[in-house]
Amino acid sequence: MPGKTQKSSGKAASKPGDVVLLSGGNPQIPKGDGDAPVQAYIAAMPGWKHDVGRRLDAIIEREVPGVQKAVKWNTPFYGVENPFWFLSFHCMTKYIKITFFRGSSLDPAPPVKSKYEEVRYFHIFEDGQFDEAQFADWVRQASKLPGERM
Repeated sequence: MPGKTQKSSGKAASKPGDVVLLSGGNPQIPKGDGDAPVQAYIAAMPGWKHDVGRRLDAIIEREVPGVQKAVKWNTPFYGVENPFWFLSFHCMTKYIKITFFRGSSLDPAPPVKSKYEEVRYFHIFEDGQFDEAQFADWVRQASKLPGERM
C-alpha cells in the first residue's frame, strides 16, 4: 500500500511502497539526486512532520530558484551546486532538525549550536509553528555562502 509506514525492524521495506521509519520516525529513503527522492522523503514524514516538510521545501524552492536537491543518509539536502549543500533537515522523535552548514555566518544565527563551530540548527516542534519569514531569510543568506561538500 503506497505511503504505508512501519517501525524499523532492521529489515528493508517488504513492498515497493512501504517506507521504514528509523529511530525518531526518520524515513528510510534510498540515496538519490533530484527532487523525486526529496519528495519521497517528505511524503513519508510521519504525522505533523509531513505538512512542515512540505512547507520547508516550498519556502526553499521559492527563495532559491533552481535549488539542487538530494537525499543522502536518509536526509534531504539542498544546495546551489551539487555536491555543495547549504541546508538539510531530519526527523527527530519530537521535532524536525534543520541544519544550516554555515549557520554561524547567518544574521541572526539560528539558535541551536553544534559541536562544529560553523553549523547551527533550528528545531521545529509538534505545534508546527515557526517564523517562516525568518526561515526564508536564513535560506536566502545560506544559499549565498560556500556550501558544504558531501
